[in-house]
Amino acid sequence: MSQYYTAQRIRGLYEPDSKEPFKLSRSKIDLFLECPRCFYLDRRLGVGRPPGFPFALNSAVDALLKQEFDVYRVNGAKHPLIEKYGVDARPVPHKDLDKWRHNFTGVQFLHKPTNLLITGAIDDLWQNSKGEYIVVDYKATAKAE
Repeated sequence: MSQYYTAQRIRGLYEPDSKEPFKLSRSKIDLFLECPRCFYLDRRLGVGRPPGFPFALNSAVDALLKQEFDVYRVNGAKHPLIEKYGVDARPVPHKDLDKWRHNFTGVQFLHKPTNLLITGAIDDLWQNSKGEYIVVDYKATAKAE
């Protein structure tokens, strides 16, 4: 077992009677959809899954894609792949983009009926010719389907 794995946590657990909003990330929502029992063990009892292998290559690809599209964002131009595939979009600047890209601040939404604070980070922000924003999530992994 990894020296970095702590079998049971005591912080960040869901307490039904708490008045404070409970933070829930996109990946934890995915965990619930994949395995409700695993989600309960993790968020309510503090028993998380053992960590997987680090994906240094995936992180590097993600960082490179952000840097690549940032160059076109600064120039106000479409990326060649966007043009090649006929996508009606271009990377656009936004004053909150750096905050939205950060894992610990990111984008947040309070769902008042459940008191859940849904959190997540975005990879990029594009805009189409109608002025509509497109939230982009780069995927550096593939599933065999």
